[in-house]
Amino acid sequence: MVERFAGYHRQSYGGCKVGVGDVIIGAAALAAEYNGVEKASAVKDKLVEMTHLNETLYSCGIACSCEGNATKAGNYQIDMLLANVCKQNVTRFPYEIVRLAEDIAGGLMVTMPSQKDFESDTPVGSNGETIGEICNKYFAGREEVSTVNRMKVLRFLENECLGAGAVGYRTESLHGAGSPQAQRIMIQRQGNIQGKKELVKAIVDIDD
Repeated sequence: MVERFAGYHRQSYGGCKVGVGDVIIGAAALAAEYNGVEKASAVKDKLVEMTHLNETLYSCGIACSCEGNATKAGNYQIDMLLANVCKQNVTRFPYEIVRLAEDIAGGLMVTMPSQKDFESDTPVGSNGETIGEICNKYFAGREEVSTVNRMKVLRFLENECLGAGAVGYRTESLHGAGSPQAQRIMIQRQGNIQGKKELVKAIVDIDD
């Protein structure tokens, strides 16, 4: 029962973490647009890689569902090996997706002034400019995009990649439904490595 419950839980990660991944990919693409670099080939390549990783997670979730079978009791049992492979991928790919998102967003994601600074009417300097005016002028990106909107999307990415949102995405991706080692133990049990070894022996005609 424990193994079956864990299998269903690990299968579901091919959907839930992929949904968060979609949001991070969208935020990274929006940040690239607001930064004025969305047409750069390096940025496009990173977004493609993020999508590739995310859809691979989804594909594995679908595979372990489709490759399952009905039990005598009438319920449907997912393919346990593929469910564990699905979750094992989830312990790795989200970290790369987040790394690429941080790369696209740039260092400003964590060094940008606070909302309080952007809204400050405290004058500084000899010309009487306020802190808010200075922030809005020097942290602007694309001309037609407000600095506030640029700040919002970068703060959103910061939260998803490093803040409270990351607790549910990265840490849970690693340890949810059992630690990575638990999945590796199940993969070893269900991967039929011995059977594959015997198959090669038969192919090359090796006598024991």
